[in-house]
Amino acid sequence: MLLLCSVLLLSPWNAAAWGTRGRYWLTDAEGLAREFDGIGAVSGGGATSRLLVDYEEPYRSQILDYLFKPNFGAALHILKVEIGGDAQSTDGTEPSHMHYENDENYFRGYEWWLMKEAKKRNPNIKLIGLPWAFPGWIGRGENWPYNHPDVTAYYITSWIIGAKRFHDLDIDYIGIWNERTFNSKYIKVLRETMDRVGIKNIGIIAADGDWDIVKSMLVDPYLNDAVEIVG
Repeated sequence: MLLLCSVLLLSPWNAAAWGTRGRYWLTDAEGLAREFDGIGAVSGGGATSRLLVDYEEPYRSQILDYLFKPNFGAALHILKVEIGGDAQSTDGTEPSHMHYENDENYFRGYEWWLMKEAKKRNPNIKLIGLPWAFPGWIGRGENWPYNHPDVTAYYITSWIIGAKRFHDLDIDYIGIWNERTFNSKYIKVLRETMDRVGIKNIGIIAADGDWDIVKSMLVDPYLNDAVEIVG
């Protein structure tokens, strides 16, 4: 099943306050707080939604309607999908679009299908791509994608371009690495790589729950410019 998550980013101290008699009011006296970006779902962690594509009709379409149609059911605003990495990433393995460096196939797996079904029902839904794992060739023999940030950035950028070229899918945001530490150099290289190939409109989300990145952003203006959303 898809993992539902509410992207409610509100601070109770800045955005609202309780009165002495239980009255509740909103205030921006201490500055604006976080914004509510919508309710989203995650299709990732290796096959969490793998069975959906094989459901018989009309049940499959009914489930998709409940998930993605506006003002109907969950009416999701955001869909985050796993960028398959040929590795066991919790419940199973999702195939990569590049098994090796000179291999590209943008029809593997089911995440493309799911994103298109979501867009079919809600053209305004936001799409996010996030890797859970990476093929072995990314690390050049080492199990660490940050050692060669230019290679990893090329791999992720290729996925974004393939989504548009082969499926007419516009990815809105890209993540760094699911539930792993961030690397400032890689984030900046990824931003530079995307800008260089003309996909400047796609924002980077970092660092998958690691709020320590804010400290690095405060002292590194280039990192601060590269990250669009902290989360």
